[in-house]
Amino acid sequence: MGTTASQLRKDLLSEYQELTFLTKQEIILAHKRFSELLSKEDRNIPTPRVPMEKVLSLPELKSNPFRKRICHVFSTSDMKDGSLTFEDFLDLLSAFSDSATLEIKSHYAFRIFDFDDDGTLDGGDLEKLVNCLTGETDDTRLTTEEMRQLISNILEESDIDKDGTVNLSEFQHVISRSPDFVSSFKIVL
Repeated sequence: MGTTASQLRKDLLSEYQELTFLTKQEIILAHKRFSELLSKEDRNIPTPRVPMEKVLSLPELKSNPFRKRICHVFSTSDMKDGSLTFEDFLDLLSAFSDSATLEIKSHYAFRIFDFDDDGTLDGGDLEKLVNCLTGETDDTRLTTEEMRQLISNILEESDIDKDGTVNLSEFQHVISRSPDFVSSFKIVL
């Protein structure tokens, strides 16, 4: 189901619209932006991949502190290199679109924050999450004690079953009480 032509076939466009939260216009724009990231040689292969470095050059991702995790979560590459096919790119844009549901957005947010991909947010994931949000400079980095206290507070508030981690349903419960989450979890081309 590759998309090598400069124009998307009508049947593919309709299929992508059915499978995503994107409009036809958004899919056409996504295809144009994806094609611009491809090298001339890659435009002629059936299912081209854009390297993560090129995806990260998009202005919409450049300043996102989770940009590398976003690529890794949406990449279907067997090499685990964060490269994206057009369909991966559409999945990414769909999950971050205004039309995506709270359930979809929270599912992908959880996966992005689960740095070790073990299905839970533990102390290590939460520390990396906080460091991404605060920046990892000497001026913004929390002390060991501040980090320990913050992680303890997060787990106290979120870890309903008290197993020392936050699972997807606990995360979704917390997110459901955050009214601005849906509007802030977006990327618009």
